[in-house]
Amino acid sequence: MDTSHDDATGHVRSPFDLHGRCAAVTGAGRGIGRAVALGLARAGADLVLLGRPGSSDDTRQAVLAAGGKADVVDLDLGDHDAVARVGAELAASRRIDVVVNNAGVIDRCDAVDVDLADWQRVLDVNLTGLFVLCQQLGRPMVERGHGKIVSIASLLSFQGGIRVASYAASKHAVAGVTKALANEWGPRGVQVNAIAPGYIATDNTTALREDADRSRSILERIPAGRWGDAEDIAGAAVFLSSPAADYVNGHVLVVDGGWMAR
Repeated sequence: MDTSHDDATGHVRSPFDLHGRCAAVTGAGRGIGRAVALGLARAGADLVLLGRPGSSDDTRQAVLAAGGKADVVDLDLGDHDAVARVGAELAASRRIDVVVNNAGVIDRCDAVDVDLADWQRVLDVNLTGLFVLCQQLGRPMVERGHGKIVSIASLLSFQGGIRVASYAASKHAVAGVTKALANEWGPRGVQVNAIAPGYIATDNTTALREDADRSRSILERIPAGRWGDAEDIAGAAVFLSSPAADYVNGHVLVVDGGWMAR
């Protein structure tokens, strides 16, 4: 199917072109979120960056310096009342065409020692905050019959991992919510998908990369022979946010250098 389209001047536009679209991105201050935000901006999208106070300011400046548009909205994804309020305000004041749920936290701890408050915090941010934001920003998408939601899942949406029980539980659930919303909203013109990054060199994986034995065992399994960069995820996010992915729904796209193939 040819997903290219004409602009107002009659020029053929790329199916990956996001000009005229507005994308809300959570956790865009660093790592994968920052790379995805910049990728979306390069594809032409205007941005709303949602995150803790001050966390997305540098990303906003980078977008503006590149000629794009970006606004910053302060939000703690673990505060569900705030997520509902800010999401409703944003839905009422702007047309949000794309939502990228990237914000997340991880707690590394032996399962027998997991503190329930830490467990709850991981689920509050990674799962419940994500779902509440999807509710608020997805509702107008469903009503107008068009929109894209992309959540950042994980290889731990498929595997159990080591010493990350709460994170694995939350990311399994992100994959489930992605499929559930795709089933409900797909018939209404809204595509809901996720990306499962492999081992990416970000703050979340610092402990693994600093463990020589663990890092070596990880690299030995990756056919690409390297840790991924945050920018490796940006292209997948642009694809799933674009008209090129209009017939992709309920999918968890693995971007892992081949880890899962082994």
